[in-house]
Amino acid sequence: MGRAKYFTPLEVSIHNTIDDLWVSFLGKVYDLTTLCQKSRGDVLLKPILNSAGKDISHWFNPKLKDIRTHVDPVTGCVIPYTPHGRFVHIPPPCPRSDWANDFGRPWWKDDSYMVGILSKKTRFINIVNTLTSQDQVIEVCSEETINEILTRYLIYNAHAASYTWKFDGVVLDMDKTLEENGIIDEDEQFYELRIDDREFRQTIHLYYNDDLTEA
Repeated sequence: MGRAKYFTPLEVSIHNTIDDLWVSFLGKVYDLTTLCQKSRGDVLLKPILNSAGKDISHWFNPKLKDIRTHVDPVTGCVIPYTPHGRFVHIPPPCPRSDWANDFGRPWWKDDSYMVGILSKKTRFINIVNTLTSQDQVIEVCSEETINEILTRYLIYNAHAASYTWKFDGVVLDMDKTLEENGIIDEDEQFYELRIDDREFRQTIHLYYNDDLTEA
């Protein structure tokens, strides 16, 4: 298995329909599209549809990594806490003969739905192609290596791997993150000083290697 892919909240948010539905919770990103297809028309799908593209960590107990629970004031039993409505794979509060529990693992415990990790902190980086003078600002995950950032940048330059990536004249280690390459995240300092970070955005310069490769 390769390294897990990181996603920005924005990337998760665009998957917000029943035919393409992602959510994030407890730091991970899940593609629930197949679950939605299996449950199409089921009223229990509504809370999930209403949360499409959003983070639903508040549905879960972070220590147990399971649905939050509470004591039912009527029965005195401990049951799942679903203030937005009962959803797929949550049992009814009382025994019922019309509820099938043969689905196996509930979706929030089924890693087959997981597609990656939600970035704890995203950053905006300016990338300048010194050959063409193309200047592009992209949002990246702070956990990503420069090689993974290069992959994001391919939509702007399909031959980005044919360039040497530098910051302040120093060649970057493509297997390390921005921080590990000395490109420090200064967002907090800019916020405290009330400085518009867009005016001082860190810039990576790309230098053509003169040996164009296939992307």
